Amino acid sequence: MSATPTIRPSQPPPVARDLAALYGAVEQLFEAADAASVMEICEQILGNLDIHGRLRWRRMDEQAGHPPGGSQLSLAEDPQGSRMLMLEATAGLPLPDSARGPLSWLGRLAGTRLRQLAETSRLYEAISHLALAERLQRALYAIAEQAGAGHDTPEMMHSLHSIVSSLMYAENFYIVLYDTATDTIRFPYYVDIADTDPPPPDQDLPLREMLHSLTWNLLKEGRPLMGSIDELRQQLGDHFMLVGPSCEHWLGVPLLRGGGVVGGIVVQSYRADTHYSQQDLELLNYVAQHVQTALERREAHIELGRRVTDRTAALREANRVLRQQVLQRQRGERLQAALFRIAELANTSESLEKFYATMHQVISGLLYARNFYIALLDEESGQLTFPYSVDDVDSVRPPRAHGRGATEYVLRHARPLLAHPQDIARLVAAGEISHFGSPSVCWLGVPLVWGGKAMGVLALQSYSPEHTYSERDQELLTFVSYHIANALQRKQAASSLRQAYAGLERRVTERTRALALANRDLREQIAERERVERRLKYETLHDSLTGLPNRTLLLQRLEHAMQRGAANPGEQFAVLFIDLDRFKVINDSVGHLVGDDLLFQVGGRIRACLKTRDVVARLGGDEFAVLLEGISDTGKARLIAERIINELQTPFRLGTKEIFTSASIGIALSGVHYRQPEELLRDADAAMYNAKDGGRHRAALFDDRLRREALSLLDMESDLRHALSRNEFEPFYQPIVELDDRRVVGYEALLRWHHPERGLLAPNDFLLIAEECGCAEAIDWQIFEQVCTQAVRLIGTEGFISINVSGRHFRSADLDHRLLALFEQYAVPPQCIRIEVTEHALLENPTQVKQMLKNLRSHGIGIALDDFGTGYSSLSYLHQYPFETLKIDRSFITELPQGDEETQGLALVRAIQVLADSLQMRVIAEGIEEESQRQALLRVGCRYGQGFLFAAPQPARTWLGKDNPLLRT
Repeated sequence: MSATPTIRPSQPPPVARDLAALYGAVEQLFEAADAASVMEICEQILGNLDIHGRLRWRRMDEQAGHPPGGSQLSLAEDPQGSRMLMLEATAGLPLPDSARGPLSWLGRLAGTRLRQLAETSRLYEAISHLALAERLQRALYAIAEQAGAGHDTPEMMHSLHSIVSSLMYAENFYIVLYDTATDTIRFPYYVDIADTDPPPPDQDLPLREMLHSLTWNLLKEGRPLMGSIDELRQQLGDHFMLVGPSCEHWLGVPLLRGGGVVGGIVVQSYRADTHYSQQDLELLNYVAQHVQTALERREAHIELGRRVTDRTAALREANRVLRQQVLQRQRGERLQAALFRIAELANTSESLEKFYATMHQVISGLLYARNFYIALLDEESGQLTFPYSVDDVDSVRPPRAHGRGATEYVLRHARPLLAHPQDIARLVAAGEISHFGSPSVCWLGVPLVWGGKAMGVLALQSYSPEHTYSERDQELLTFVSYHIANALQRKQAASSLRQAYAGLERRVTERTRALALANRDLREQIAERERVERRLKYETLHDSLTGLPNRTLLLQRLEHAMQRGAANPGEQFAVLFIDLDRFKVINDSVGHLVGDDLLFQVGGRIRACLKTRDVVARLGGDEFAVLLEGISDTGKARLIAERIINELQTPFRLGTKEIFTSASIGIALSGVHYRQPEELLRDADAAMYNAKDGGRHRAALFDDRLRREALSLLDMESDLRHALSRNEFEPFYQPIVELDDRRVVGYEALLRWHHPERGLLAPNDFLLIAEECGCAEAIDWQIFEQVCTQAVRLIGTEGFISINVSGRHFRSADLDHRLLALFEQYAVPPQCIRIEVTEHALLENPTQVKQMLKNLRSHGIGIALDDFGTGYSSLSYLHQYPFETLKIDRSFITELPQGDEETQGLALVRAIQVLADSLQMRVIAEGIEEESQRQALLRVGCRYGQGFLFAAPQPARTWLGKDNPLLRT
């Protein structure tokens, strides 16, 4: 929307009775907010012109009458309302000819304002449509994103609900899916504030149970439905039945796939003030098709996952069959190898214990033999012994008298026994077996026969249904038992005596050696643990690079010192916080290895400046801290700090390089107000930064002033963030005038803060803190937006407003595009804006800054170099960058002479003016406060200036007031 300046007619109609009142009415006419205000102001102007008549609106399609004698006159057309503003003379009398001219003039003014209002309304409507289109586009992108996201179905449905809620009122929302094959429906998502019995999301319901409901009609008719309950009842007639709570307004659209209905989306309102419109219906219908696409993609993704799972299961089954075949072949190979192994063992001279273990291994390669034992009958004692037994349940099998167990059953009958629990129960019932060990799922025993008698039993058992034995296993074990029996018969006699003596000696030797090894291992473990504990304790409390105590140990010593100070108030101490100056430069220049060596030597020099009882610690990086005990006054602490600074001034020899460094030290003295050791370190750190601000290479003491500044800084940071949210920042405008006649040609927008407690604050009071906490850019953009909203009313199209853009904004590559978009959003003509930049802003990334300024200049925005002469003042800037204005800093203006004499300050200003004239640039002098300064500037040819001599910065409402003298010059 283009801004139209206030029109001041140079020659008002001569019939006006009061020219001042007429001018005021014309100004009000061009500030009228609507057509009714235009009509009221026109009636006021008619009174000022002494023209009697009545104004009324006539529609364009209304037949115009034919009043006698020309008593009616069409003044102006209202394009927005398609009507004409008519003037009817009093009592039907003809209008005098002398009034024709003023009425024509008034009609042109009214018509101009009505066209402006119509154009403004049209632009606002276009902006509204654009915003709606943008929201719809974002919603469609979000729907498409949900289709590909890895969320589960409830989370996806909730996201779709949120997306629809961003487009219309959708507090009550549900999605229904319809299966035409089974004639069932399902509500995967249902949110309703009034329905106390919502349908379950994972249950299919027959559609006939909801016969003639609104959902049933939506799915059966396949077209959108909208309206109140009464309206829907009239639309649907006999095919309507209310199901669920009654709502105020209902809107539903179908989900279509291939021309058929597969579901629907419904929103409803229980509020009397919220109804849906045709636009909402079209919007929801459009969104529904994208939702359907998203649901189809999600179903396809789920189906693909199911197919992958089925295929994986099939491959797993095929793999299982293949592995089973491989196992069977391997089992045959193991059987052949086992037979050869058994034959080999029969001829070896190994001990019986090793023989039994080897037999167990061989059998384990053929059968499931996790639970295995060998039982032998002692003929002399008649007892049953178990020389070898491995069992998950009965880990120990002591010898027992010959009884009526399953093992004895095999011995009595000299034949194998394959028994399951029911077989054991049958034998117990028959009296063959009277007792049995731990219950097993399957038990297999075969006799060991030599000399024609059963002399032992080879037994296997399983406690798990996964492992059972068959008759084939029984035959295999029986065959193996023959070879084992032959081997036992040969070995038993030869090894029985030797085994007795060797076994006793071996057990004594093994027990002695085991005890000796256990004692040695225990001593080694104790020593190693003590060494590790000492090392860990040292590493926990010391810095790995310098070997000095670290922050943890320092805090412990500080806490002990505070406890001693509390018990004995006369025993004071101090904390020094030491930071090396320019250590990062050294690290970046010579590398981190040299930097680490420097830190090591710095720690040694600091330690050499202290007493034995004092503690020096490295806190990290290039920061050290010192605990000075027995400090009676601040002078002693300062003396030690100066000693450390002087010691660190001596150059360091690091390899082939000679390195110079210095240190800044903060000092904090103990006091009763300290409760935690961290508070002392914090205050010493603050004092160190105060030393750096004072020029580095010095020591500073923490005092009440620093404490107040720290608290004030925290309060100011908090107030700045609250001020942004409360819009407490406002632009103040200082006029820029022509020096010869003081006519206002523009304004400079200056930042001010309406602090709720401290009043109006200038940028010097808070801008540095805002830059440190990252709020400065947000504050500037808030000011830029306010300037755009006030610019057209403040200057029209003739003047300009300067805004200050700091160097930090040019770090954003899209600064120029954001500014142009902001001016376009608020319909501010680009030629009415001037951007002021300082020389410092040109130093960082000059190529990018130059491109941005050229782009802004190509769109008609003026570029001014602010504070010229205070920075580097490189003349190369003036022809490399698209400047059209130079602003002379106030420091030059204050040096101008009081009279006509020539001074160095005047010569500098004249040189700047001559330079600007040669480059066809405009010069504006800042900070003019005295008449003598204005006269001196006029003598050197400077045409423009600003300062308190003309006006102080004021808010926009001051310059827009009627009594503002600057607007009438």
